Amino acid sequence: EEGKAPAAPSRRSSLLSSLHAPLGARRGSLGAAPAGKRTAWPLPGRVSFSGLPLAQPLHEARYENTYKMQPDEGCRFNAGRVRRVLEAALAGALGDAVYGAQSGAQLVHGLAELLRGRAKEVLPPRYKLVCNVVLGQRGQQVASRALWDPLSDSFASATFSNATLFAVATVHGLYFE
Repeated sequence: EEGKAPAAPSRRSSLLSSLHAPLGARRGSLGAAPAGKRTAWPLPGRVSFSGLPLAQPLHEARYENTYKMQPDEGCRFNAGRVRRVLEAALAGALGDAVYGAQSGAQLVHGLAELLRGRAKEVLPPRYKLVCNVVLGQRGQQVASRALWDPLSDSFASATFSNATLFAVATVHGLYFE
């Protein structure tokens, strides 16, 4: 018909026609390396876009299973000690802070990381932490519930408030074998 572009050959016909062509006449795929060259980087681990190796993350100590269901005596979660650490960290970080809806998300994320790091310093081995931080305007209330083993797990909670905001930090220490 007049005015129509010629139909492109189907994929099947283009594949069949290139099967019998000599290897040198076949078109290579995009990004293919010359024959005999490896395309993989010989660098260990992951590499950045610039080709330089990325720093390997530090691995935390891994403990072997002891099959103990309870922590050793003296190695229990000390809620009073963690509460004092939380109170000091909250007072230092939020001393004269002003509540803002836009900056609140970044502030609460930084607080959670700070509190988790400080609580880990006083935590006995084989405990996992769950750190919750609530930040809001004055006049609101917060409640939480959790399910755990009361013989080995516990929590510590601290609050801070000033003229414009309040913060409630809760750290749950869960024994993990």
